[in-house]
Amino acid sequence: MADFPKRSLFRPLRVSFRRYWRVLALFVATCGLIVGCGNPSANSPTPAESSSPAAAGQDFTIGMVLVGPKNDAGWNQAHYEGIEETIKQFPGAKLEYVDKVNPADRPNVTGAQVADDLIAKGAKLVIFNSDDFKDDALEAAKKHTDIPIIHASGDYSWKEGQNFQDQANLSNIMGKMQYGEMIGGCAAALSSETGKIGFLGALINDETRRYASAAYLGAKHCWENYRQKPVDDLQFKVTWIGFWFNIPGKTLDPTKVADDYYNGGYDVVMSGIDTPEAAVQAKKAAAAGKAAKYVHIDFKGGCDLAPDSCLGVRYYNWNVPYTSVLKDLLDGKQLEPFTWLGPDWKDINSTETSMIGFLPGKALGENQKYIDEFVKGLGDGSINPYQGPLNYQDGSVFLKDGETATDQQVWYMPQLLEGMEGPST
Repeated sequence: MADFPKRSLFRPLRVSFRRYWRVLALFVATCGLIVGCGNPSANSPTPAESSSPAAAGQDFTIGMVLVGPKNDAGWNQAHYEGIEETIKQFPGAKLEYVDKVNPADRPNVTGAQVADDLIAKGAKLVIFNSDDFKDDALEAAKKHTDIPIIHASGDYSWKEGQNFQDQANLSNIMGKMQYGEMIGGCAAALSSETGKIGFLGALINDETRRYASAAYLGAKHCWENYRQKPVDDLQFKVTWIGFWFNIPGKTLDPTKVADDYYNGGYDVVMSGIDTPEAAVQAKKAAAAGKAAKYVHIDFKGGCDLAPDSCLGVRYYNWNVPYTSVLKDLLDGKQLEPFTWLGPDWKDINSTETSMIGFLPGKALGENQKYIDEFVKGLGDGSINPYQGPLNYQDGSVFLKDGETATDQQVWYMPQLLEGMEGPST
């Protein structure tokens, strides 16, 4: 893509929430006179003090629908802790949430139904946190047109996307984790002695193909340029379990998949699921004398699970977009319909400005210097793995020689890339 190194790859679009703003203005004015607006649950966190003038005296209840448990050491915990950190900055902000909204934990319960309940409890904003909720988010937005609905992932609000739905109160927010994946893939390639990297994938869709492919591109670049080894000596295999986490009897067991990798000569496993099986099994394999390292995803505390085996964690900092959203709402501003945020290249681990980060692990060791060089190159544009020639897995052309991927080409990956093992569909 022509401006790939930039923090934002396209200009966000704006929509009108006229009806919502009239309601919000009345709500905020009322809260200035009446104590106790909203209806927080008994488990809602107590917001910390903040100097934000925009939030002073304003009560505001946020509803959140989580696909998995809030303490999964992965995707869901990152969202939960991100919104908690945001709430601390706004006196009067409160959280109502329901986690484990998935077919295994809550059969016959839809995300849209959960949103109905949260709104009935006083939520003035509802956040859905999984790609699986794209239709639930749209349904909730159509039903509650005076309530802003945010879908964390998805593309229904992207006018330049393939699936645009003209729904004024629906917004999409996502992080450009392809950057984190490339950095994580680089760490894996720098550290593998066998040249065999396993990717523990979730289900198969555009997002997961995008991430696995980005991890391969990062591994390929660092294998060839820093290790000075031919790409033919690099084996990168993807195994999909069938969902974002294990559902017994419905998915492959991620514990077994991780064990099969470590027992089969794959000395690095990159996790692409919500839960920490790659880390847990790496620790066990290392204790048994095997060469076993891992790269965690989503949750910045992922290296704490097995410090001696951790190469690093690529993670989302959800506090960054959620803080911006809440401030805009409380200031009476319109929400961006589609936001796709990347790292802050000045400091990719800034908790205030960088949506995507990478924290190196103990096992990375002296290879940290190459990661620093790789990150610098991504940031200044001197390194761009999304530049042709590149082919898809079936040999068809993804990017011609010298061609740079567009936003749409990166977002919508119909296949894995040539050189990768594992199914694309």
